[in-house]
Amino acid sequence: MTFPSHISLRASLVVVALSAAGPALAQADPARAPVQMLDDGLLAIMKCGSGLGAAGRAAKIGPVVDQTFDIGLITRLSVGPDWVEVAPADQTALVAGMRRLTVAQYAANFSSYSGQIFTIDPKIEARGADKLVRTTLSAPKDDSVAIGYRLRQSGGKWRIVDVYYRNAISQLATRRADFESIFAKGGAKALISHIDALAAKSGR
Repeated sequence: MTFPSHISLRASLVVVALSAAGPALAQADPARAPVQMLDDGLLAIMKCGSGLGAAGRAAKIGPVVDQTFDIGLITRLSVGPDWVEVAPADQTALVAGMRRLTVAQYAANFSSYSGQIFTIDPKIEARGADKLVRTTLSAPKDDSVAIGYRLRQSGGKWRIVDVYYRNAISQLATRRADFESIFAKGGAKALISHIDALAAKSGR
């Protein structure tokens, strides 16, 4: 069976278009999506800036944090081996405090917009079972800042479990060192108060 020339040409163009898109689609890594969602959310609160205020920015970025971070795992890893000694109610309070701290810090640190853009490195690295997604925050009048995100799969979804400032300083390691001394001195209750104080300070 033969087809009219205009149909054959149209079909050929479709095949060429799909062939060109195929490699890009095949290379898309699902670990990129949470980072893209976070970047988009941060740009949104930056563009709203002072019009929202700290509380407004926190309310806007909070749901994004819930969808992109594994706050429960981050809290457990930040506390370290002492986590197994923490009562369930205190574990819940620590996770809630860590969420407040994460949201408050983003609302405070991304409070204004002056043309910043996020660029995600298309090369996503495997770190054992985890993935490392590197990004760059650029602004017209400021130096670029490299930010890396370590993600782990949980419940079929990739979620952020650590953040590397300038691709070197692990937020998780920094918090673990801070929390270890607090826990050693006062246990879970002292650590809950410490995290709550950090969140309150960031939210001012």
